[in-house]
Amino acid sequence: MESPNEMTSSLSFASSSYLSNGSSIHHVSASNVPEPGLNLENLSLNKLSGNLERLLLDKEYDYSDAEIFVEGTPVGVHRCVLAARSQFFHELFKKGNNNSTNGDKPRYLMSDLVPYGGVGYEAFHVFLHYLYTGKLKPSPPEVSRCVDDVCAHDACRPAINYVVELMCASATFQMKELVLLFQRRLLNFIEKALVEDVIPILMAAFHYQLDQLLSHCIERLVRSDLDSTCIDKELPDEISCKIKLLRKKSLPEAESSVEEVDPILEKSFRRIHKALDSDDVELVKLLLSESNLTLDDAYALHYAVAYCDPKIVKEVLSLGSADLNLRNSRGYSVLHVAARRKEPSIIMALLTRGASASETTLDGQNAVAICRRLTRPKDYNEDTKQGQESNKDRICIDVLETDMRRRTSMSANVSILSPSVADDLSMKLDYLENRVVLGLFVTLVTINILPQTMSGPEAKFSLKVAKCNF
Repeated sequence: MESPNEMTSSLSFASSSYLSNGSSIHHVSASNVPEPGLNLENLSLNKLSGNLERLLLDKEYDYSDAEIFVEGTPVGVHRCVLAARSQFFHELFKKGNNNSTNGDKPRYLMSDLVPYGGVGYEAFHVFLHYLYTGKLKPSPPEVSRCVDDVCAHDACRPAINYVVELMCASATFQMKELVLLFQRRLLNFIEKALVEDVIPILMAAFHYQLDQLLSHCIERLVRSDLDSTCIDKELPDEISCKIKLLRKKSLPEAESSVEEVDPILEKSFRRIHKALDSDDVELVKLLLSESNLTLDDAYALHYAVAYCDPKIVKEVLSLGSADLNLRNSRGYSVLHVAARRKEPSIIMALLTRGASASETTLDGQNAVAICRRLTRPKDYNEDTKQGQESNKDRICIDVLETDMRRRTSMSANVSILSPSVADDLSMKLDYLENRVVLGLFVTLVTINILPQTMSGPEAKFSLKVAKCNF
């Protein structure tokens, strides 16, 4: 057994070796040598962390004995490390794996391991890095921020989704210290984020039974102006019922930001929405005729754009009775709703019908800004390979920006005209139009079509007037 002096000497050698070989510091002066017993343990732990990190980053040290497929990409892992760090993986690896054949590495699907929420490739690598090294890496900007240059990235949707992914991994794989850390981060998002962007946080809190986080999310939704249709559509029944109940209780005490809807009307609206869910536009027309309601009364186009198949959206548009400029209770136009969904065919259909990309929400966001704040750089910059689906994120933003530029250019051309110039231009257009009509009249006379209906003095007089005016 080593004596205490020998152990200290050994640690000193290890720390010296670490500083000279494992870091960027190659020359250590006497003043930088730590006092015995003060930082030796930290240096040893840092060296251990760095050595284990090689297993993840250096292909030369790839001794992985299992694979976890994340977003279709295999990630090599070492079962002994994961089992030692996580009780979840310990229990998982004890069971064995039926996906490995002929001595191949056991394979696992992230979608099977994390059934709620999902974990992306970058988030899983950050989580793995913590398991191996005990250190949390900085957030990768390509997945933790949006492509809006003016966004602070402190509560945009990509920033929220990234932390939600880490929370799902931490809760599923039973890393309690990370659950507490990411719960604090998500709590900071709740008041800053748009209310729609609180929903992913609420869903993670609900599935992983994070009561404190869940109660804060519910409180935010109760105070918000999020309509009951969205609450019913996107939240579990027990949560939506709880939010509605809390809203009713708060009505006598304070003025609610959500307008109360007549129960009979609300029932009619729901029937129309269910018909849209069933892709039955003919039933929608029948319900409208029976109830004397309009598409706008039920915000049917808003609903279709948010939740229905693009084919149904086009069928509703073809009815020709929906107002594209109608704002819902949150001040969103149909195009604003479409920008949040990021479906190119729907956006293009609305723009073709005359929707304007320059219209802003109550907080000053146009459709382009909405779309950009929902899009990660990774998705926007992703190249489309042959045979793959086009990059929808980039298409949506490019189409909206093109419409913005077109309308700006048209407005600029009109705005430079003074009233007198504009009136003069209008007179010239009328004059040219009259010349075309008169020219057609002379042609008809020349080829003897009009003389068949006008004869004698009438025809000669008409021809004379036409020639004079022409």
